Amino acid sequence: MASLDLPIVDATARGGDVEQLARAVGRAARATGFFYLSGHGIPRDLVRAVFQHTAAFFARDEAAKRELAASRSADGRGYVPFGAERLDPARPADLREAFNIGLELQQDHPEMAMGMPMRAPNQWPADRAFRHTMQAYFWACWSVGRRLHQAIARDLGLPADFFEDKFDRPLATLRLLHYLPHPPAGPDGPIGAGEHTDSNALTLLMTDGSAGLEVRRPDGSWLPVPHVPGAFVVNIGDCLVRWTNDTYVSAPHRVVNRNPAGRYSLAFFLGPNPEASVAVLPTCIAPDRPARYAPISGAAYSRERPYPGFAHQQAG
Repeated sequence: MASLDLPIVDATARGGDVEQLARAVGRAARATGFFYLSGHGIPRDLVRAVFQHTAAFFARDEAAKRELAASRSADGRGYVPFGAERLDPARPADLREAFNIGLELQQDHPEMAMGMPMRAPNQWPADRAFRHTMQAYFWACWSVGRRLHQAIARDLGLPADFFEDKFDRPLATLRLLHYLPHPPAGPDGPIGAGEHTDSNALTLLMTDGSAGLEVRRPDGSWLPVPHVPGAFVVNIGDCLVRWTNDTYVSAPHRVVNRNPAGRYSLAFFLGPNPEASVAVLPTCIAPDRPARYAPISGAAYSRERPYPGFAHQQAG
């Protein structure tokens, strides 16, 4: 295995002790904002099934995929074709396609019945196994994200359940990503996803083993993130940076596909409920460190800094 510059946080080894997990996550969140998470509890068979369905979907012909075009959804749920996104405005279009899945609410749920913004239904292929598998994986990632927020709360000197009512109906998106097969070209290679930071609170990324993700160091150089079998790559997003008054770090990152084969990844972007108040936490304020951000709701924040399910502006 290539040498690792990011810490591996093993949730299993910590025996469910949120205080130990809090210390490990807190150190990483203040340093690079990136870490590996092993022992997360999501079955390997489920992850394998998600990748299999992802590859099968993207292998469809373009016309079939465009029947589920995200441009037809008010929340950008569905298929995003190659060339539709450019995370770095100074670069050409990103060399990837995507499929966006949001929180699945029943049609009679009050927020759906009232036609609330950011609560559109998902678009699904006719394959019922695809839908069942993706829903199971969405819920599993959501559960991991909530547990990580318990650790984050304790790291910040708050009750472990502080974030629970802020992420029980989240503005979250699961993105299935397919990076275009392309031979290396130039020192940077083909850019699958341009340099950016994530706008949401936490991102959980699972890759297929192919290299590609890189994190920008403070000196401007790029740190490759090797694949760790079975582990998530977790990164802090700008929403938590705002919540923590810049205590946590949201590092710029990109995807460079130097492999002539295609690359698949699964990115789960977790943001707060629409009505949640994203206000600087009292434990992150001091006389010499006043609040740097005004309070804002989760919905208003997502309009200012769109999540991937709403404006196709994230990658992993």
